[in-house]
Amino acid sequence: MLHRLRLPRTYWADRSLLAFLIATTAWLSLTLARGPGELAAIWVGNGILTGWLLSRRTATWPGYIAVAFAAELPARMLAGDEPSYAFAIAACNLLEVLTVAGFVRSRVPDIRAPKDWVGLGGIATGSTLVACAVSGLIAASVAQALHGQDFVRSLGGWYAAHVVGMVILATTTLVAQREGLGLFIAPGRRWSLAITMAVLVAVGSGVFLTSYPVLFLTYPALLLVAMRHQFVGVALGVIALGLIAAVATTLGHGPLWLRADLDGAGRIALLQIYLAGGCLMTIPMCLAMAERKRLAARLGESERRYRMLADHSHDVIARIRADGERVYVSPSAAEMFGRTPAEMLGSRWDIVHPDDVAQQRQAMAEVLATGETRTDIYRVRHKDGHHVWIEAVARCIPADDGSGPPDLMLTARNISRRVAAEQALAESRRELERLSRVDALTDLANRRQFEERFALALKRLQRHGMPVALMCLDIDHFKQINDGHGHAAGDTVLQVFAKRLCDSVRETDLVARLGGDEFVILIEDAAPGAAETIARKVVDATAGAIDAGGTLLTVTTSIGIAYAQRPTAAAKLMAMADAALYEAKKAGRNRYEVATVS
Repeated sequence: MLHRLRLPRTYWADRSLLAFLIATTAWLSLTLARGPGELAAIWVGNGILTGWLLSRRTATWPGYIAVAFAAELPARMLAGDEPSYAFAIAACNLLEVLTVAGFVRSRVPDIRAPKDWVGLGGIATGSTLVACAVSGLIAASVAQALHGQDFVRSLGGWYAAHVVGMVILATTTLVAQREGLGLFIAPGRRWSLAITMAVLVAVGSGVFLTSYPVLFLTYPALLLVAMRHQFVGVALGVIALGLIAAVATTLGHGPLWLRADLDGAGRIALLQIYLAGGCLMTIPMCLAMAERKRLAARLGESERRYRMLADHSHDVIARIRADGERVYVSPSAAEMFGRTPAEMLGSRWDIVHPDDVAQQRQAMAEVLATGETRTDIYRVRHKDGHHVWIEAVARCIPADDGSGPPDLMLTARNISRRVAAEQALAESRRELERLSRVDALTDLANRRQFEERFALALKRLQRHGMPVALMCLDIDHFKQINDGHGHAAGDTVLQVFAKRLCDSVRETDLVARLGGDEFVILIEDAAPGAAETIARKVVDATAGAIDAGGTLLTVTTSIGIAYAQRPTAAAKLMAMADAALYEAKKAGRNRYEVATVS
């Protein structure tokens, strides 16, 4: 397994490497690209130090700044600067670095993963332009005071040299710190980098070995390096072109000698403009490519997460066009419906339960028309034929092209068990409600149901004048049956007696057992004589023998009838029926008596 090579990060190795880079680049810049007492044509040390600082915690900055300052001073003095001049210019460099690094750190705390590469480029560029101007004003004043250099020319030379160096090397150092040495020597990259750099060096050498004005020919090669290797390509390419141009110009070769009236400072200015042009052409492109890469990575990560959630969710996720065609169905469809996602694609209304199709078409149209999320419960046919209850949440999402009508995203959950449990619970409730209103032994209405119906009947009597008849019944000598033949026989007698009562009344009449052998019959809209007719039928029906566990028993009943044609109270009508029942018993049983509300 290949491991990415890392730059040394131990305390002394890290600072030693920084000191070496600062001292070496300072000596090269001062030796190759300036005249005696002049400022350098391109300054890369500040870019290196800025990138170094931004790659480390702010608390460690003082140590790195001290190392960089200590490394630059001897390099300057070795190149011919007197100590006072070297100290002042090195201080200007530190001011510039701290200004850029401090501003970028305050705006972009995590430089390794910016939220916006283009925005980072704007922040870095703005701070660089300001910092180089401030340090340039101080450095030009020092050069004028100590060496008599022209202030404006010194300021312009410093500004151009430091802006180019800062933009190129700060970016390169940041990338190198993040990627390590594998940035340059990783398999698959080193040969590409070497070949493209060889092309650039060859083109640059050819341009600067001729005296024709063909400086523009190096830009296509620089663009090639930038496109293939982004910031690293730009940095290495501009540095290579700067070195080639500086050496060739110093030796008296290249297009920069076409103007014989220019002195060394003028040619340095042209060299700076030439390198700045390369930076202006390539760095914005690299920023845009980095931002595009970041956005593509975010989009890819978002797509990967979405796919992972969709592919591993127990819920079925589907994308449906406005015409009802499914264009995506998640793999969980196989588990929920027994169908592969491919079998679910298209306009498959046939898999929706026929009773639910119209409702779901209307629901989909409403979601598309209003844009509001909607939840529906319906059935989808499983591949084996049974139907699966699902709870589907539908919401609008933009179409793929962003211009057409919106699509629907459907998230469906299998709720068959929940529906079955709800149906079972509803059935249990209905059964409990029935049992709370029905006598368990005879399956007749109980006292609760009777009282409800009795109250409603009296209200209809009061509002609409519908006559009401109430019959109170009991079984003659029922206690003797229980005592002589047992409660089982008594229960059988009660059950048969209740059935005979039901067979003797109309479907609209209510037969209820109040308890023991006490029964009532409620007759609504009772025509004159209707209650007596029913009473005679009841007396006749109960005359037949009852088989109570092998013993034939003959039972009779006594009936009290209370009849009301005008509004009355329930208690009064019940009392009258009870009184009539007592009269029937007193008169010899097996008969009925009638009382009418006056």
